[in-house]
Amino acid sequence: QVQLVESGGGLVQAGGSLRLSCAASGRTFSSYAMGWFRQAPGKEREFVAAISWSGGSTYYADSVKGRFTISRDNAKNTVYLQMNSLKPEDTAVYYCAAHYHSGAYYSPANFGSWGQGTQVTVSS
Repeated sequence: QVQLVESGGGLVQAGGSLRLSCAASGRTFSSYAMGWFRQAPGKEREFVAAISWSGGSTYYADSVKGRFTISRDNAKNTVYLQMNSLKPEDTAVYYCAAHYHSGAYYSPANFGSWGQGTQVTVSS
């Protein structure tokens, strides 16, 4: 079991940066790939980024590639999402989750232990 808590969201102007953190508890944290997802009002939850259990492999949605960077520090039981060059369309609640189930990393159905989410609002 892994429990996750996201933090670091806030209000930022277009072009600005934020770093989101996902703090995990549980001894099995390092055994799982981790992902970031986001959900805007009236929209489905969508994949943003994922990272393998070792941190050696990363994956990004086309919409954030080149702007966002996912990383993890297993010694600190924390995964991060560095968000640069933010755009108004990045506005959403951002969620961290663990890849419990086999399957595509971009599908929310394959993740669990969802955090409470952190709001990111980008003004134009």
